[in-house]
Amino acid sequence: MITKKELDSLVLKYETEDFVKDDPIQFIHRYSKKEEAELAGFIASMFAYGNRKIFISKLNDLFSRANNNIYDYIKAGEFSNLKGFEYRFSKDNDIIPIFEILNRLYCESRGLEELFEYGFSEGRDIYKMLKTVVDYFYSRAPKTAGQGFYHMIPNPEKGGAMKRMNMFLRWMIRKPPVDLGIWKFMEPKDLLIPLDVHVARVSRNMGLLTRKSNDFKAVLELTARLREFCPEDPVKYDFAMFAFGVELNSDKNELERSIK
Repeated sequence: MITKKELDSLVLKYETEDFVKDDPIQFIHRYSKKEEAELAGFIASMFAYGNRKIFISKLNDLFSRANNNIYDYIKAGEFSNLKGFEYRFSKDNDIIPIFEILNRLYCESRGLEELFEYGFSEGRDIYKMLKTVVDYFYSRAPKTAGQGFYHMIPNPEKGGAMKRMNMFLRWMIRKPPVDLGIWKFMEPKDLLIPLDVHVARVSRNMGLLTRKSNDFKAVLELTARLREFCPEDPVKYDFAMFAFGVELNSDKNELERSIK
């Protein structure tokens, strides 16, 4: 099994400002105000699956449609220019309702931070918090919303890893240089690892994860193991495992191309 010293050295290598430019977190770094950054982060995290270059290109298109002023765009509540906008499983009739629900949320409250904070106050449990957030969106979803809507806002009750939600929380809670640390109702020690295929594969190779399925139970197992290395900030190792996994996969692809 990998040692704490070895894993900490990978964190130092990868948790740098240079990480931002190729990651969906770049979208929150475009904004200086908290309300703008959290909205940009929530929207960017929803689309952060599949091919990285493709979803970042798609997000650039989306933010361009909002005139790169995402807070005012949401508050204005006019989303007709999203007609025809789609990404993989999600069509415009899935995406526009999410924006309409965000409009309602920001018109009626302090927005995403208040919603997540309310969920977390109900027992200081991330699972319950995520369920509260998801219930808010599901209870306001129109009948026209298809499966793409529910893929964008996944349900923790189905047992999935909730990777994109946990990644969004990492962005909001952990401190710079990569994450923003603009939400204060949680601490880094409360976070769960954003588990994707890269992190899962690398963590198993490192001897940190035994569960074979990439589900919520695997998230809990891996986070618990990482807390043994750093109780106050276990999710800092996300950078090390994700970037190392991407690098290994890239090297493998280069090798395969050279062989062919």
